[in-house]
Amino acid sequence: MEENQITLGNLEKGADNPAFSSVVSPSCPSSWSTGAAQGAPANGVFQGEERLYEECDGPCGESEEERREGEGRFSSYCRKALQPVSKAKHFCKAHAKVLRRVILWLLGIAYLCYFIAACWLNFQRALALVVMTAVVVFFICWNLFKKHCGAKVLLLLSSVWKRFHKFWPWLKWLLFVAHLGGLITWLALNNSGNPEQLISLAGFCFLVLFLFACSKHHGEVSWRAVFWGLGLEFLFGLLVLRTTPGIQAFQWLGDQIQFFLGYTTAGSRFVFGNTLIEEVFAFQALPIVVFFSCVMSILYYLGVMQWLIVKISWLLQVSMGTTPTETLSVAGNIFVGQTEAPLLIRPYLADMTRSEIHAVMTGGFSTIAGSVMGAYISFGIDAASLIAASVMAAPCALAMSKLVYPEVEESKFKGKASIHLSSGEEQNILEAASNGAAASVGLVANIAANLIAFLAVLEFINTALHWFGEMVDIEGLSFQLICSYVLMPVAFLMGADWADSPLVAELLGIKIFLNEFVAYQQLATYKKNRLSGLEEWDGSRKQWISERAESIATFALCGFANLSSIGIMMGGLASMAPQRKGDLASIVLRALLTGACVSMLNACLAGLLHVPTEVGNCVTFLSTVNFSSTSYTMYTCCKQLFASSVLVNGTLSFTGAWASVGDSMLCLTQCCRHYNHTSCAGTT
Repeated sequence: MEENQITLGNLEKGADNPAFSSVVSPSCPSSWSTGAAQGAPANGVFQGEERLYEECDGPCGESEEERREGEGRFSSYCRKALQPVSKAKHFCKAHAKVLRRVILWLLGIAYLCYFIAACWLNFQRALALVVMTAVVVFFICWNLFKKHCGAKVLLLLSSVWKRFHKFWPWLKWLLFVAHLGGLITWLALNNSGNPEQLISLAGFCFLVLFLFACSKHHGEVSWRAVFWGLGLEFLFGLLVLRTTPGIQAFQWLGDQIQFFLGYTTAGSRFVFGNTLIEEVFAFQALPIVVFFSCVMSILYYLGVMQWLIVKISWLLQVSMGTTPTETLSVAGNIFVGQTEAPLLIRPYLADMTRSEIHAVMTGGFSTIAGSVMGAYISFGIDAASLIAASVMAAPCALAMSKLVYPEVEESKFKGKASIHLSSGEEQNILEAASNGAAASVGLVANIAANLIAFLAVLEFINTALHWFGEMVDIEGLSFQLICSYVLMPVAFLMGADWADSPLVAELLGIKIFLNEFVAYQQLATYKKNRLSGLEEWDGSRKQWISERAESIATFALCGFANLSSIGIMMGGLASMAPQRKGDLASIVLRALLTGACVSMLNACLAGLLHVPTEVGNCVTFLSTVNFSSTSYTMYTCCKQLFASSVLVNGTLSFTGAWASVGDSMLCLTQCCRHYNHTSCAGTT
């Protein structure tokens, strides 16, 4: 009886217990019934049941010890096989810093060899590489300097500042008066040959005074922010529009962006085919938005955009004395749209003052997003001017925001050292690219829907106005005509010629009451007509505007300040800070007005600092050009030839540079084939 007794040790072995001695049989179900008949305890039965089901799945005669022994040998073999991998992993973790430095040094040496080879083979071709390398090296050296010597330099500067602190109240006004006097003298001397450009300066001053008249708290204006913002805007405009390095740098940057956006054609051609992308607007411009959005998402994932925004916002914050939250949002508007930039400061929106929220809104209304900028460039709008307008708008938007809605509350972020910028939630660069492309679908659909709706509404309004005009014998009454008369003084004050002012005013009206997309399309048509060498006037209708007026209009239209953007701005900010809906609604119209004026201030500077493009030697050009097609240069030179011709009693003669040219009559005959002038009567 003792040898059949069930012990704890035997119970653990399941089928080895004496009560289950008959279960080791080929028929598993019958064994179970036998075991049950012998009256095994409940625990043993249930454990025996589990063991039986396990053993019935395989060879019933295989013991548990053998299986466990096999599994142990396999686990031991795997551990031994993976032991070198574990050691390598442990070594990499222990020496991570050293390995990282070694890899960086190797990459640096490899790039140095590549850089030297590129410069040695063709330095002119590698000039762009030299500039980019110099910029990167500068910032690396700056970070190293700040890390190792920053504290010492700050200590030295603080001691110097303490000595000059008592003289600063009157010294700053002395410096201000000196800079202002120098600026006025330079403008007077520099524009003595083109006094009409000083009209833009008068327009600039008028707009600043107008915004001051609209100020919420006239006595609380921070003049430091206003003067510094306008000063930075002017300095940047001077760099881009007047200095040779600045002009060349931004022209090169614009050309590279145009070249870069050209890659969109590869994807568009594959999806839509050649016919659609060449003939249909939606398949030409809108895919650029998808591509640009994808690239921006990748740059955000890599941290490039955050780095750029932080650097720009630091410059604005230190010089203008604004808070980090509002400055970061306005700096972000240089690259992203009016609803994306506030996402940078989303956690802080609920605690921001009304003045700070006004600055955030103004920054959104006074700039355009990088994605739609690509679409405008595809229209033929000058890329360098669009980039310059976006960057110039940042300090000007902060300055005018503090002029219109000064700070009267105590900001929670004043003096705060830094604001945390969150990065995206993407796990890798492929996910970032995919998310960026997917996010642009809504934007593309929104652009297409708005174009369809607004152009249809514009056509309806024009038809209705035409009908009402006919009732009182007014021919050709339209929305554009009304805008050209109402906003014509504003266009003239920005610097457009009186003849071009109606068309520039028309573009402003379309931008404010419809959107800037439609306005840029119309501006692109004017530019295309000019470059094609069409006649300036077709009867009483002007077909294009001057190059200076084009530049003024490009800057004036560069912003989201239109009535349809109010809903976009309100919806975006209200979703981030729903408790501030009342404040948002009370501020948004004032911010819209400020944003529109910021774009016009940039346009005034563009008109003031514009440098006319020189045509060159028209005698040489017309003597060598093929007259089978026209261009703006041909139009200008033919007009110069017409002005040099004198028709007296049917006899045609020439003056000036054309007097001694033997081919003058031949060139005049060719010009008369394309353009009309009274001198053409003498060629027949």
